[in-house]
Amino acid sequence: MSTTGTYGTAIPSSGCYTEVPPYDAVMSESSPATFPITTALELEGMVIERNLGLTFGLVVRSMGLAKSFGAGLTAMRQGEVPQYTSLLEDSRRHAIDRMIDNARLLGANAVIAMRFDSSEVSQQLTEVVAYGTAVVVRPRE
Repeated sequence: MSTTGTYGTAIPSSGCYTEVPPYDAVMSESSPATFPITTALELEGMVIERNLGLTFGLVVRSMGLAKSFGAGLTAMRQGEVPQYTSLLEDSRRHAIDRMIDNARLLGANAVIAMRFDSSEVSQQLTEVVAYGTAVVVRPRE
C-alpha cells in the first residue's frame, strides 16, 4: 500500500468537526486517486444533485499471535503501542477504500457526513467501519 496524499480523517475544531480535505490516497489498484469525502453535510463549492443513501466499508482485523505478544510487552511500559496504532490506521484506510468502492457502485462521485466506528469483535479481532452518505455532486455555477 502506498499513499499519495492526505488521509481523510475528521479534524476536531472547538468540539465540532470541520470539513476534511478531499480523500486523495491510493490504497489499492482498484481505488483511483481522488474521491471527495467530508465529515460536513456539504462540499464547499459543490451542489448535491442526488442523495443516494448510506455507503459503508467494513474491515475486521487480527494482529496475529506474534505481534499481539510484542504489543502486550510494549503496553506494559505505558505510552503508545505502535503495533496497534499501525493496525488501526491501516484498517481505517482499508475501510475508506471499501466505502468508496461501495459508493461508486451506487453511482456516487462523493461522500458526505463520513464517520468511523470501531469495536472489539473478540479479544483478538477489531472491527472498523467507515460510513457516510453517498451523493452525486457537481461544481457550483
